[in-house]
Amino acid sequence: MTAHSLYTNLEEQDIVKTHLQIGQEKIYSFFMEVANQKSPEDVLREFKRLFLDFLESGSLNTVPVIRRLLLANNEREFSNTIKRCCYIIVNNWASKRKYEYIQQLINLFANYDSQSQTSKNTSLHIYQRWLGNFVKSEDYKELKLFAHRHDNKSKVHWANRYAAYLLVAQSFDANNPKEQQEAASQLSKQIKDNFKFDLAMYIARSQSSASSTTRYVNPSILGDDVLRLIKMIIVKKGLFSYENLANIFIKQTHNQTFKQFKESVRKYLFFSVKNIDLVKILNQQLTENLSNWKPEYDEEILDKNLFLRSCNRLIDCLTTENGREPSQLFLLLLSQGHPLTLVIILLKIILICQNSRCHLEIRIANLIQYYEKLSEDECKWVIHFLEIFNITFAIYAENIEYNLINVQKNRQNYDAKSNSNIDSYHVFSQSKDNIYKL
Repeated sequence: MTAHSLYTNLEEQDIVKTHLQIGQEKIYSFFMEVANQKSPEDVLREFKRLFLDFLESGSLNTVPVIRRLLLANNEREFSNTIKRCCYIIVNNWASKRKYEYIQQLINLFANYDSQSQTSKNTSLHIYQRWLGNFVKSEDYKELKLFAHRHDNKSKVHWANRYAAYLLVAQSFDANNPKEQQEAASQLSKQIKDNFKFDLAMYIARSQSSASSTTRYVNPSILGDDVLRLIKMIIVKKGLFSYENLANIFIKQTHNQTFKQFKESVRKYLFFSVKNIDLVKILNQQLTENLSNWKPEYDEEILDKNLFLRSCNRLIDCLTTENGREPSQLFLLLLSQGHPLTLVIILLKIILICQNSRCHLEIRIANLIQYYEKLSEDECKWVIHFLEIFNITFAIYAENIEYNLINVQKNRQNYDAKSNSNIDSYHVFSQSKDNIYKL
């Protein structure tokens, strides 16, 4: 199939309203075909010819498909058409590791200036307005995440450092086309895997006198403090490790009523939090929140569905309850300087309910979207939380094991009650899959 045959074929189709979907499917099939069979340069050329080139000629005669879309008078469907075409191409190129062409595709819109495009033709004027609106939309903003890795890091907005979570939100949004969901899921996993590997390599090399620390860049923005932070996170090993506490909790709450579970989960989450005043405040707020939630189930035995919903509810209380603005507990913990405490509580929720992981990451994306309108200087405390969150969940990843080893004395047990000699320990990481060893 060629672009010419696509246009000729669609010229015979009535895609006004009732046949709009037929026309869209033909466009999608066309780009699936050319993305598979043509070079990236040819695909870009066809995309530009269909959606942009006719603006310079000032005539819709060369693109009857666009004329028919305009006759449908549905801007939302127009945006959906461009959006899905983009993700069909992005998905294809990402699978072939042709990332530089994804940037070029996005630049086609970035270089479009709707202000300089004026036409007396009513249809062209409408199209220019629709295209301009698309470039300013959240849809285009989401699309730009797929070119994030190719931007100059110094020019990237701070929120893009946490693109993995924004992409998770895209991948679970049922309103997005399947191609976008698939591409977002794949890229999010790749970003997380890269961060985990870079962090492990940085830790290993930065503690080695035989290796240059400049060889592996710190993937965190916390600087050298990241090593001490990691030691504080992984210091709890053995009987009272977070994993063991989670397993004990799961066994103890088996066959509990929902009301009993509400009480047990609060004790579990705040166990080992040393700030007594903080625990009182957290306990009070969570008690008020949980006791009034689903009281009709209080005397029922906790099942898997209610367990998952409860863990998701706890995450909401600690992050954002409506998906639009931060919760009171989130603001309380961060404003009083307890980002690590908040992250550990969230970690403990995920350790008892892995199925809540995607819900947590969507809530993190919601928080990023809320604060991204602020400059980096205005929300340093939020960014600090996100960095700790990133590192903590990389450490407790499924495929990497972190341990502390005393390099000054011939022992490997660390007294968790004392932080005075934490600097005498080195962090060692090892792949659980034996893919690589450090």
